[in-house]
Amino acid sequence: MKYAHVGLNVTKLEQSIEFYSKLFGAEPVKVKSDYAKFLLETPGLNFTLNLRDEVSGNQVGHFGIQVESTEEVMAHKNRLAENGIPTHFEEINTTCCYALQDKFWVNDPDGNEWEFFYTKADVDVVNENDSACCTPDPEAEKVECCSTPTQTKNPNSCCS
Repeated sequence: MKYAHVGLNVTKLEQSIEFYSKLFGAEPVKVKSDYAKFLLETPGLNFTLNLRDEVSGNQVGHFGIQVESTEEVMAHKNRLAENGIPTHFEEINTTCCYALQDKFWVNDPDGNEWEFFYTKADVDVVNENDSACCTPDPEAEKVECCSTPTQTKNPNSCCS
């Protein structure tokens, strides 16, 4: 297998091209008036943006990029900040989805959430009580596993 493919429907093509160029640290290999294609070698990803008048009913919980160290998580966070992309919901040593992880989140122009994460170890519990990922503060909005407070997802699916 050479590339995984994700085709994302967007309502703001130019803003999305700018965002994803910064997110991936690469320019699209093809741009049309209603389409853009990024072809990434690492990770092997054929990622396309498809312009639509309206985006609704998307069943995607979030997207993620798993990296090889906490330092790499922070390097991506710093790179995005330097490029004007705000990050949010940083979690260090969080237990989520049966894994000990370091991560942060970012939203694209249409509100799709991306998680950059490093899995330190597998654990025997889905979450710890202080984990914002799987068990938020009781006063906070309801957050299901591997979701941020701005969204919820199918409780039967989870990341690792």
